[in-house]
Amino acid sequence: MSSSGDLINPQTTHVALFPSAGMGHLIPFLRFGALLLGRGNCRVTLITINPTVSLAESQYTSQFLSAYPQVTHLQLNLIPVDPATVNSDDPFWLRFEAVRRSAHLLRPLLSSASPPLSALVHDVSLISPVIPIAESLSLPSYVLFPASARMLSFVSYFPTFAAAGFGSANSDPFLRIPGISPIPRSSVPPPLLDPNSLFSKILMEDSPNLSRLNGIFINSYDGMDTESVEALNGGKVSKGSPPLSLVGPFPPFEFEKTEWSTPSEWLDEQAEGSVVFVSFGSRTALSRDQITEVGEGLVKSGCRFFWVVKDKKVDKEDDESLNEVVGGELLERMKGQGLVVKQWVDQGEILGHRAVGGFLSHCGWNSVMEAAHKGVRVLAWPQHGDQKINAEVVRASGLGIWVEIWGWSSESVVKRDEIAERVRELMGSESLKLQAAKIGDVARKASEVGGNRDNTLERLIGEWEKEKKKKKNNNTRTTTLL
Repeated sequence: MSSSGDLINPQTTHVALFPSAGMGHLIPFLRFGALLLGRGNCRVTLITINPTVSLAESQYTSQFLSAYPQVTHLQLNLIPVDPATVNSDDPFWLRFEAVRRSAHLLRPLLSSASPPLSALVHDVSLISPVIPIAESLSLPSYVLFPASARMLSFVSYFPTFAAAGFGSANSDPFLRIPGISPIPRSSVPPPLLDPNSLFSKILMEDSPNLSRLNGIFINSYDGMDTESVEALNGGKVSKGSPPLSLVGPFPPFEFEKTEWSTPSEWLDEQAEGSVVFVSFGSRTALSRDQITEVGEGLVKSGCRFFWVVKDKKVDKEDDESLNEVVGGELLERMKGQGLVVKQWVDQGEILGHRAVGGFLSHCGWNSVMEAAHKGVRVLAWPQHGDQKINAEVVRASGLGIWVEIWGWSSESVVKRDEIAERVRELMGSESLKLQAAKIGDVARKASEVGGNRDNTLERLIGEWEKEKKKKKNNNTRTTTLL
């Protein structure tokens, strides 16, 4: 859908957003898009992949487009990938690879945009296939990184680690990146310890090309993960690093609310700060044994809780009832103490409810930043991917606690007594509560009108407008000479 006013004014700043697979990647892109649209002087084109991995992605995109009818929506139809050819059966990584192999189809979508594009913001998993296309169109390209600056430091330095064989058992137990505190080898996503994994191959190809980007955006703000931000922007991590801009925190937007969003009636009945919210994100599927231990641990903690249960990796396949997944007897014992659901919820709204005082989280970066923005303390329980490195940031900032010995979700089943003990520790700590509140104050100030986020977006749009005028003037001079 197009806005005729924008078509009349070719000087309008026009940004294309190109996310990849998974809600963890899609959410920050659409929230960033909403922030740009809120400026009033920026047009947005959203390019989505077809088909998506999950139903949640399709629904979330539809909600965004309904709320912002001025957005132009384009679809990139993917070339299928045979799992046997890429050494992975993970549906999300398979989709990343399908997008990479289909990226050449992006060029006509970008070149035909009207008014002409000012910038392209794409997913970090698409660096190598997309940059040549952007360069051929003289289009500034940026990555919206979906994790912490500390994780970005690791990604930037990854080829150096790989060349040194950091995956071997005799390696240094810490990965040492210039300018930041050492990263424990145990925090590295397991697929990256295998040089033949799809994840490793993508990073080996993409990391050296980071310097070709015009910039990198992160959903963060001054005061969070400062060490890594300063190391990256100071050129300590790698020479030629593109400038890193902090464009967060991203607030949940009105378009994200669904018909069944927050169980407000139940939460309204609870005392202020008394509820621990339990959710492991859109991708994390716990085993049935672990689900039982989590449930028993929550009951044993004695704390009020609101628990979002998930036991399938891809939500459109998740059709079993809550009773089947958790068990009728355990559900019965939870009544009165907690609320258990098995569906997509508005996490930002829940974390912002006065009754919620703690968050048992997998530490996906979107979740960390939502907790920080609302000043809610976190019990970090990383499950896979970048989440241990994000958990290091949670602990270092004072936003929460992290029980390292729990390990990855695939390594062992954490028992109910341990879960109960740590939930009580989280909810009973006054010092954590006060520190989380301070972090929330800083995050909210960054997101206010005239705050750091506002200033950063204004600067970026100003740069894009300036570059667009410069390009137009150069084209005019060329035409005159001809």
